[in-house]
Amino acid sequence: MDLPTNTLRGKLILDGGSLAGSFFHRSVLLICQHDEEGAFGLILNRPLSPPPATASPFKLPNSLKNHSIFVGGPVQPGALSFLMTDAFIDAEEILPGIALGNHLEDLEAWCQHYSPQKSFRLFSGYAGWSPSQLDDEVSKGAWLIHPASKELIFDHPPQSLWRDIMSQMGWEERLQATAPDDLSEN
Repeated sequence: MDLPTNTLRGKLILDGGSLAGSFFHRSVLLICQHDEEGAFGLILNRPLSPPPATASPFKLPNSLKNHSIFVGGPVQPGALSFLMTDAFIDAEEILPGIALGNHLEDLEAWCQHYSPQKSFRLFSGYAGWSPSQLDDEVSKGAWLIHPASKELIFDHPPQSLWRDIMSQMGWEERLQATAPDDLSEN
């Protein structure tokens, strides 16, 4: 199947400022699928708390018990997904060197070869859009588009990801990035 040339797959989308009060307020998502069937993405800046060692709904390998799990989105919160670098397992490459997996067995196999030089992130749930829904939301300004990178996905502190990316955009986005979460506190 040929993907449209305007696919958002492998790109970041950010709350463009109109999602206050919604599940996606100030969210940054990596779009993993975007085609005529719809879209699928994972929120990169919403870690779960408490830490997964005490709260994980998944039977994670011991080597992952102390790693954070991120809220991937509001759809199927019991569904496990993960992004990883240096994937040798059969996983779908989203960006060069960054793959998506969703089978616990694949994660366990990847963990057997884990080293600190490799990066991964675990997600509970995902964000999903019906055909053309994400395109419509982008055209209405609900989402801003930004290039994705390994550093933004794995290395950037999640708490400041939205603000830091917005600060790199135009003056209106920089202004939004410095505004308080609740504008009544302004």
